[in-house]
Amino acid sequence: MPGAFLFDVGESLSGRFWSLKHADEGDVRALCLKAGISDILGRLLVTRGVQPDTAATFLKPTLRELFPDPAAFQDMEKAANLIIDALVDGRKVTVFADYDVDGGTSSALLARYFRAWGRDLGLYVPDRLMEGYGPSPAAFQYLKEQGAELVITVDCGAAAVSALETATDIGLPVIVVDHHLMGTSLPDTAALVNPNRSDDTSGYGHLAAAGVVFVLLVALNKAARERGVEPEGGLPDILPWLDLCALGTLCDMSPLRDANRAFVRQGLKIMARGGNPGLRALADVAGIGAIESVYHATFVLGPRLNAGGRVGDPWLAAKLLATDDRTEAIALAERLHALNDERKAVEMSILEAATVQAEKQIEANPDRGIIIASGEGWHPGVIGIVAGRLKDRFHLPSIVIGWGDDLGPVAKGSARSVKGVNIGDAISEAARGGLLLSGGGHAMAGGLSVEPDGISAFEDWMVSHMDQFSDERAEARRLEVDGVLAPGAVSPDLCDELDEIGPFGQEAPQPVFAVRKVRAVSARRIGQNHIRFYAEDATGRIECVSWRSADTELGAKIFAGKTLHLVGRLKADEWNGRRRAQFEVIDAAIADDN
Repeated sequence: MPGAFLFDVGESLSGRFWSLKHADEGDVRALCLKAGISDILGRLLVTRGVQPDTAATFLKPTLRELFPDPAAFQDMEKAANLIIDALVDGRKVTVFADYDVDGGTSSALLARYFRAWGRDLGLYVPDRLMEGYGPSPAAFQYLKEQGAELVITVDCGAAAVSALETATDIGLPVIVVDHHLMGTSLPDTAALVNPNRSDDTSGYGHLAAAGVVFVLLVALNKAARERGVEPEGGLPDILPWLDLCALGTLCDMSPLRDANRAFVRQGLKIMARGGNPGLRALADVAGIGAIESVYHATFVLGPRLNAGGRVGDPWLAAKLLATDDRTEAIALAERLHALNDERKAVEMSILEAATVQAEKQIEANPDRGIIIASGEGWHPGVIGIVAGRLKDRFHLPSIVIGWGDDLGPVAKGSARSVKGVNIGDAISEAARGGLLLSGGGHAMAGGLSVEPDGISAFEDWMVSHMDQFSDERAEARRLEVDGVLAPGAVSPDLCDELDEIGPFGQEAPQPVFAVRKVRAVSARRIGQNHIRFYAEDATGRIECVSWRSADTELGAKIFAGKTLHLVGRLKADEWNGRRRAQFEVIDAAIADDN
């Protein structure tokens, strides 16, 4: 196995090996001197590739310095002028949004902009089960029949060639605002704004759809200003809506670099003020106070907003984020909260069955390079989440497939992969070979359609195909550690200092630390399958939490009070008015003296 083992841990309880990141001492000193920061922050920034000349911008990302030039995007000015035309003329416009958080925030941004002009914006969100992803010919035909004079697709549409051809045939102008990868052939549209279109040189292909839409709002104000038109009361101030842009960016797992860092850092400040009635209501029903962190946005609000698209009404999130009516917001938030509970129950049931299949597959073939679990009635709205859970547990690419009941005769599958194994390419190759009805994706995720009686042949091919990636799968088991801490040195002040290099997310990982030879004491189960305990050594103790581990081997070791090496992340936690540091355990290994 490549790399040095931290604490001589050959393999952890989760089957991983640990290695300590290396930071060149000269680079650390230069960065600390230039940025005026502590040694620990300097080391963290160096290992993240931050240079002395860029450290100030990284630490304090501002919209003034990092906001994209709208004119750099192909068709941005064209789209803005078409929308201003529709606003001025009072045409009937509908936004066609994807059913996830990025689609919901994108549509809500446009809805708020239209409302500022005194105009209504129609909404259409496709049903995941009945219609699938993106616009269809039937959907555009329906919108035309309902009197739509312009459709704006957000977070979808770039690859909907057939639907866009239908729109052209029936005389329905469509503006596509998307961020997904697309081919070199451009579909016929009124305008197509997508930083990932082949002829776009803006360099902002990493933006979420919500980020692209927020840039579009700036372009709309600019176009209106140049034309000398504005609504009563003046052009809208869009900055208070940056919370929606930040939320879409985080929940779509967009890389937190350049403009995205500024969107999220500044957007979280606005989110914490509670100005959006929908977000405020959702936070209330979720039982949190102010929305102050990436965790709140991504892991508390995000799943609830996604729940409607997964197991219920796909329109709920978009409506909630767009409303200014407190009563309506509370009703919508309570419905999403209930659907999220339903989603968790469905997910848990499928995860338990899929885990049994995965364990049998590994037992039968310990060298197997992929998990493929399938079941009748498995809901397509949660199979992606389950695939991610399997990937995280077994450190292998994982595919989960469901069919039957109300899902139709064709099986749908969702895949998640580990670093170094391009699951999208593998699925595409299987589709080209006739093993699938359709399929594709990108390096870390993919989707597929297959006849249920063809799953076995697809699984056999995929298991054989994955044999070539043994080195990549082994490397995926590496857990990189930023540093080693003593429990007695951990404090809320240290957590606050670490937050200075946030926000954390995709391509901006939260620091991971190890604590060496600590004894687990005062362990207790919390919730269904979590553990809270203290890790102590001669320097002191630190409060720890270990998620989804109470019934695992790790849980048994913690409850037995064993001496362990731990790896995890630090966060400041507040309870009953007292702030304390908390260590979130992500892995553990048995220390030698047990």
